[in-house]
Amino acid sequence: MPDISTPDRADKPMRSLLFVPADSEKKIAKGLETAADALVLDLEDSVMPERKSAARAALAELLAAHPSSYRGALWVRINPLNTEYALEDLCAVVGPALKGILLPKCEGPGDVETASRYIDALARRAGLTDDRIGILPVVTETAAAPFTLGAYREAALPRLWGMTWGAEDLSSAIGAATNMAPDGNWAFTYKMVRSQCLLAAKAANVQAIETLYVDFSDDAGLRRSCVEARREGFNGRFAIHPAQVDGINESFMPATDEVNEARSIVAAFAQAGNAGTVGMHGRMLDIPHLKQAQKVLELHESFGG
Repeated sequence: MPDISTPDRADKPMRSLLFVPADSEKKIAKGLETAADALVLDLEDSVMPERKSAARAALAELLAAHPSSYRGALWVRINPLNTEYALEDLCAVVGPALKGILLPKCEGPGDVETASRYIDALARRAGLTDDRIGILPVVTETAAAPFTLGAYREAALPRLWGMTWGAEDLSSAIGAATNMAPDGNWAFTYKMVRSQCLLAAKAANVQAIETLYVDFSDDAGLRRSCVEARREGFNGRFAIHPAQVDGINESFMPATDEVNEARSIVAAFAQAGNAGTVGMHGRMLDIPHLKQAQKVLELHESFGG
């Protein structure tokens, strides 16, 4: 088992979150060699019931060893809270090396609160005294879940790190034959819950993470989809194969012309003093433009730009 040091990307924004089956030593080793901002070590769908116990034990050993070759954050997708496995998963993985928990089939803030209480107790047992272990719930995987999205804004959930959505489990839950429209895009129901997830995350002031892009061989399509997602407000995306990591990382970063434009906007406002509006290149810009430019530069600089 490799040695570990403190990840230097762990507290930065996460553009790429790479799923890795927790019971595959080979795939974990390959994942640790990627530039993914986070590995999501999966104890749920990619691990058969008869292998969950062994996968959990191997994952506990990995986290206790702290892999030093990997500079990103280590997350774990546990099993849903309403299963017999969830609490065992948390007992095995909560500790100093864990950055966060991906919580599947979350039906509302109450599930996040329940998971938080478990983590609080286990973190105290591990000697952790803060809320460093975050929770990223998948908030659209049941028919009931989308109806609770507005409640996250009002809930006191200090461990809530972000929100994400998924289409596969939802289509199964509602008995849909497919989640795709004839044109190859998401069907209306899935477009709707995707937008609701984005808005709910931003209302709660947490990260919005786009769902996976299934065709890992289609790099051009992945990049187009990621660029569109970032323009809409998503902060990052799940990857299901190491080949997707670079495309996601690059697509969720602002392009050079966008960075240059942001610098020009910030400079124009600085030169104008306390003015609420400035003119630039024939356009009238106001404070929302300045705030967006500052966000672009913050993201650019957070990854060494």
